[in-house]
Formats: sequence, structure tokens, C-alpha cells
Amino acid sequence: EVQLVESGGGLVQAGGSLRLSCAASGVTFDDWSMGWFRQAPGKEREGVSCMSAGDGESYYADSVDGRFTISRDNAKKTVYLLMNGLPPDDPAVYYCAAAPLRFCSGRHWYDGASWGQGTQVTVSS
Repeated sequence: EVQLVESGGGLVQAGGSLRLSCAASGVTFDDWSMGWFRQAPGKEREGVSCMSAGDGESYYADSVDGRFTISRDNAKKTVYLLMNGLPPDDPAVYYCAAAPLRFCSGRHWYDGASWGQGTQVTVSS
């Protein structure tokens, strides 16, 4: 059974930084592409970033490119999302996703993915 457990969410001041972690179990982590999504209140879930298992290539939504960094530690079966320059009043639940794909470059790579329970990020102004 695939399990993804996110951590690291919380309250941060606008302009500040936060690092999210997602620990995976029940997967051959090296062969799974990993990603992060976010869902703001009243809005649909949207992709933030993903990292391919095959070549380690990373992809970012335009809104976070240059501010967020995704990374993974295959030995720890953990993926991270370092978020810098968080804008004020932008609360969202961040979700970790994992799919048994070598590459996450496809538009719908997360179809059939496993999901974590989410971690809340609140940014104060």
C-alpha cells in the first residue's frame, strides 16, 4: 500500500520561507515521479511542481518558478518543496503526489497518482 505523509506546513510571514516534506512508503521510490499540488479555499487543486524519477528533471508552475525548489532524497524516500517569497494571504493545502512513472513531463502525469493527506500553509500579511 502506498502511503504519503506530508509535513512542514504551518504559519509563515509574507515573504518568508517554508520547507515541506513528503515521506513515501510502499513504493519503489527511485522509479516513481513525485510532485506537489496546492488547493486554495474555493479553488481547484493545481500543480505546483514535479520531479521525474528517470532524469531528475524538475518542472514548475509559472506562478512559483524561481521561488520554489523541489528536491528528492531517494535514500530517505522523501520529496521536499522549499518555498521562498510566499505571498501574503495565500492560504492553501499542499498535497504530495506520487506516480509510478519515470517522467512527469506529461500534462496529466498525475492521473492515477497516489496522494497524501495534505498539509496546511498559511501566510500572514
